[in-house]
Amino acid sequence: MQQSFSAIERAKRAVGEKVAEWVASGMRLGLGTGSTAAWAIRAIGRRVREEGLQIVGVPTSYAAEQLARAEGIPLVTLADVEALDLAFDGADEVSPELHLIKGRGAAHTREKVVATQAQRFIVLVDASKLVDRLGTRCPVPVEVLPMAATPVMRQLRRMGAEPVLRMGKAKDGPVVTDQGFWVIDAHFPEGIEDPQALAVTLSTMPGVLEHGLFLGLATDVLVGQTDGQIRHLRRTS
Repeated sequence: MQQSFSAIERAKRAVGEKVAEWVASGMRLGLGTGSTAAWAIRAIGRRVREEGLQIVGVPTSYAAEQLARAEGIPLVTLADVEALDLAFDGADEVSPELHLIKGRGAAHTREKVVATQAQRFIVLVDASKLVDRLGTRCPVPVEVLPMAATPVMRQLRRMGAEPVLRMGKAKDGPVVTDQGFWVIDAHFPEGIEDPQALAVTLSTMPGVLEHGLFLGLATDVLVGQTDGQIRHLRRTS
């Protein structure tokens, strides 16, 4: 029985399988987290098994690690490699400048570390993730030390944001990241006027580990269309 996918899922699968085609033997890869990156990991795993593709991967989360192991992809850590040739991941929003909001899966801290180590960082999205202005559809995730959550939320309110502590769906209490931190989702009702300034402010708040603004990191964005076509956006500067 053939499996049926929605138009959005077909778009995710298309970009995941496309980036897998760009992988060559000898590459060191950053393996992203989320449903779109999972399609890429599965496709790379098939190439490892069927073609004998020789690669190693650095996973960005426990979920990515488990999927990569199941697919037979050899794993290493950033301590084992000088740099990564290519990293891929999804995104929650992509601006015309190829700035991103990431972190709906609460893995943005590790994702950002891996992205910064890659010579090429490829973002995999469907067309619904394209926005004219960051923050218009998705909040900015802010990963905080639990004891700093309330002070950080107060400061975010003073900045005009509407902060919400992210709560677990299948458990009582807040979402806990792989680092043992909590996540505050900072909603900006009018979007983010100056992403660079906001990124600096968030990074200097005591108790904040990392935030979900990925600015100037994406070299390429593959946009899956519901008609099966793929748009390739490239950073120009």
